[in-house]
Amino acid sequence: MQQYRAVQYDHPDGGASRVKEVWARVPAEPDRHERDTSLQRIRALLQKRDAVIVAHYYVDGELQELARETGGCVGDSLEMARFGAEHPASTLVVAGVRFMGETAKILSPEKTILMPDDEATCSLDLGCPADTFSQFCDQHPERTVVVYANTSAAVKARADWVVTSSVGKEIVAHLHARGEKILWAPDRHLGAYIQQQTGADMLLWQGSCVVHDEFKADELALLAHEHPEAAILVHPESPAPVAALAHVVGSTTQLIAAAGRLENETFIVATDQGILHDMRKRYPRKRFMPAPTAGQGATCKSCAMCPWMAMNSLGGIERVLTSEVGAIELDAALALAARTPIERMLRFAADAKQRVRASGEFAQDAALFKHYGPA
Repeated sequence: MQQYRAVQYDHPDGGASRVKEVWARVPAEPDRHERDTSLQRIRALLQKRDAVIVAHYYVDGELQELARETGGCVGDSLEMARFGAEHPASTLVVAGVRFMGETAKILSPEKTILMPDDEATCSLDLGCPADTFSQFCDQHPERTVVVYANTSAAVKARADWVVTSSVGKEIVAHLHARGEKILWAPDRHLGAYIQQQTGADMLLWQGSCVVHDEFKADELALLAHEHPEAAILVHPESPAPVAALAHVVGSTTQLIAAAGRLENETFIVATDQGILHDMRKRYPRKRFMPAPTAGQGATCKSCAMCPWMAMNSLGGIERVLTSEVGAIELDAALALAARTPIERMLRFAADAKQRVRASGEFAQDAALFKHYGPA
């Protein structure tokens, strides 16, 4: 019998925020024989279909390994977008959530974009409906609209800039230096963090990530007290009191890089637990602990796992490669409008990388550490 998990998320209501509930499907766990057989079929199907898997760090570790070993990639949303647009494969299987599949289609309209589960979404996307957001923008026409990548194609089409957590602070700082006022959506924690770091004038949409919003600063402080040798790595979608305890605040890629660069042997990680697979694989001599998401006595003390990322499965990948159920289709005019702010971000990121190379600095060092300003 199919199982489902109830998920509560922030939803706008007349400019405020209220809680709504949706359901996320829980994939069935195959046995070892089924898993091995499915892996063999998927490898053959990828070759037959001229396809590669583009996976996020938050999906199951087995899917990450499958993506790597079959010529695909594992990365954050910016890396996924770049890889998918540049790879010659005619079909991309996007193991992530829907906005990632839409972004791949926007940047590669000629390619077939498949989602292992087309109902895999994101609370930030759900909490920022395009019609309500457009009305919000219309009320503040003097502001530059900057939206996080975790949004629908329709919301991106309404924006001046699309950003990811790896370049959001730098882009807002750039706009602030030009004297522009910002309308930011949808994650209020990431927006407030960038506002605090840059001093920009930012009007914030009140959305949040159901995973990062659950981290608890008091419990994190207790865990850090028990492990004073540990460095704390925090994603900026987390609440401000959690970020305030961090040694490093950054995107998934930046946190992985920090785990390799810092001399600490123990780390407490405040982001989706899917990232721990990559960290442990890269740095097997180091210890990684998930940050707490619940208080004393809770059944699950550290249960930071996106319910929609968890919907990606081997069965889903095999199904879409066989039947093309889950293909992303977008209106051409909408996709073209959404492409402009995404490409603006990609050009900015590429230019920034060139500037760093020309100066002889290390890109990650310039963006990672709190004494400089967490990235």
